Amino acid sequence: MTHLRRLVAAALGALGLMLASPASADAGPGRCTGSFVNPITDICWSCLFPISVGALKIWPSSRPDPSNPTLPLCLCGLRPGIAMGFWEPVRLADVSMKPWCFVNLGGMKLDPGFDIGFRSIKGPSAIGGASQNYSSWHVHWYAYPLIYWMEIVTDFLCLESGSIDILYISEIDPLWQDSELTAIINPEAVLFANPLALAACAADCVSSTVHLPVDEMFWCAGCQGSMYPMNGNVSASIGHVQASRLVLSRFAYKLHRELVAWGTMGSKGLCGKYLMPVMRKQQYRFQATNPNPATKGRYACPPIGAATTFQSAGQVIPAIGEDMGYLVWRKRNCCAL
Repeated sequence: MTHLRRLVAAALGALGLMLASPASADAGPGRCTGSFVNPITDICWSCLFPISVGALKIWPSSRPDPSNPTLPLCLCGLRPGIAMGFWEPVRLADVSMKPWCFVNLGGMKLDPGFDIGFRSIKGPSAIGGASQNYSSWHVHWYAYPLIYWMEIVTDFLCLESGSIDILYISEIDPLWQDSELTAIINPEAVLFANPLALAACAADCVSSTVHLPVDEMFWCAGCQGSMYPMNGNVSASIGHVQASRLVLSRFAYKLHRELVAWGTMGSKGLCGKYLMPVMRKQQYRFQATNPNPATKGRYACPPIGAATTFQSAGQVIPAIGEDMGYLVWRKRNCCAL
C-alpha cells in the first residue's frame, strides 16, 4: 500500500504541475508534445527476457543477451545465493529539441521564465557537396523502477527500489550546452576525431544490429554515429529517431563518466553495482514510449547502436509527434537469495 500511495502522490503531483504550467500558452508548431506512459499497455513486457540462472536461460528469448556468469551459485561475503540474470526497466528519458519539454509527462512544457537551455536549430547545410543537418537536443532523466513500485515481484533484493522522480535536467548543465566544455569529461575524444576511427564504427553498426554492440569500440554508437562529444549537439542528424537515440546513448555514457550511473552486469555485478566510467553498451536497451510506444517485435527494445531502419516507421508525426520518449532497460546480474 505504501508503494501505491507513492504512485498516486506522484501522479497527482505531475497533474498539478501540468495544470499550473504555461503549456496552454505554448501553441503553434513549436509546442511540446507527448503523453503519459501507461505502465501496463505502453511497456514491452517481453523485453524482460531472457532470464537466466548462471549460463542457463530458464526463460529464453530471441532478443540478444550479453554473457552471464557461468556458475549458477555465487557467494557475496558469507552469503550464498543463485546467480540470476534479467533485464529491468529502471529509467525514463525525454529527448527533445525543445527546451523544458517533458515528453513522458504528457507533453508538459515548464518555462522557467529566463533564458536557459534555449539554442538554435539549423537546417540543411552543404558540406562537401552533400546536405547535412545539425540538431541540438535536451534530455530529462527519470527514476522509473517499474517492477518494484508495481510490486510485480516482491521481496527480491535484486530489484532497484524507489519511486518515480526526475533525476537530471540537461538544460541546467553547462557541459551539455557547449562542446568545448564537454571536453572536460571526455578529453580522449580528440583521439577518435578522425576518419579511420569513425569508419571503424561500421563494424559496431553491423554487430549491434545483428546481435549486440562491441563494447571494446566504446567511441562508437553503432549506426547512429560517434559517442563524442558527450552532449546533445548532433552534427550529422539524419532523422529524429537516429539523432534522439544517439543523444540518449551519449547521455547514458556521460552519466557513467561522471560516476552517476554504475555497472550492473557480469560477474562484477553479482554482489552490487560497481564503477563503470567507460560504459558497456551491452548493458542497455532503449524502448520508444513517445510518440508511439514500441511494445512488441524484435526491434521494440534494440541495443545501443542498432540500425533505426525498422524502428523509424510511425515514430515521427510531423508537428504533433516530433518529441521522443524512451524507456531504458538495464541488464542486471545479481546474487539472489
